[in-house]
Amino acid sequence: MEPKKKALGKGLEQLFSNNVIDFDNFEKEIVAENKKDVTLINVNEIRSNPHQPRKTFNEDSLQELAVSIKEYGVVQPIIVKKSIKGYELVAGERRLKASKIAGLNEIPAIIKEFTDQEMMEIALIENIQREDLNAIDEANSVLNIIKLRGITQEEFATKFGKSRSYVTNLLGLLNLPENIQSMVINKEISPSHARVLSKLSDKEQIEALAKKIIKERLNVRDLENLVNKDDVAKRMPILKNNNNDNVNSKYKMYENVISDKIGNKVRISKNKIEISFDSDKDLERIMEILNIEISED
Repeated sequence: MEPKKKALGKGLEQLFSNNVIDFDNFEKEIVAENKKDVTLINVNEIRSNPHQPRKTFNEDSLQELAVSIKEYGVVQPIIVKKSIKGYELVAGERRLKASKIAGLNEIPAIIKEFTDQEMMEIALIENIQREDLNAIDEANSVLNIIKLRGITQEEFATKFGKSRSYVTNLLGLLNLPENIQSMVINKEISPSHARVLSKLSDKEQIEALAKKIIKERLNVRDLENLVNKDDVAKRMPILKNNNNDNVNSKYKMYENVISDKIGNKVRISKNKIEISFDSDKDLERIMEILNIEISED
């Protein structure tokens, strides 16, 4: 068993040594290397990873997965660690929850040895790369990875294929009061609304605006119009004025302001504005912030 344990540790380090982290391939490699070790385990003997940062799961998504499992079974085994009593889940919590909904008594699993830190890092990485993770849980996962690995926000952004501004704005949500974070988790206000609120320092103002968003169904642009323009100006970075490059400095200022608003990298040059985005979901988020609606007619 010892050689496998060492190989696993090396695999986790290899995952972080890649230019961009891809958890799906990492998990598939573990399964491929241990196909002969897949065993059936009673679902009631498996408890959640104690280091699991995710607190909420999309019920509709779980129901859809449960329907698929009823028809096709669990396609990819979950990964567990033997504990004093039963097993601790390492990867595949959605599969486990959906299997219980589907009425399965047993689930295919691979039993591996993991240290507490490995379990924590794997749970965090898996969560970060799942689309149904709410913004607050994602922010907590990002912060924990940064702390555990001792990396910068910029290094994290590079490893996970995010823009630096996206990471900064996401972590800014954790500065919001807990009751406002709960509103984001419960989808009472959108992450885009929350990003605007996270720029404010007055707790009472934040809470009053959050209530106003819900009561009056304000969109993001409405909210921004309510935020004091002076506060926005104070948050703008102070740039040194280079006499040889006044135009570029002005553009840089605009780039920073727009980037701060939408959370993505922005470049202005030759009378063009370029906005980088990571996925279709990220593009939809930008369109929401810009209050642009696309008709499908």
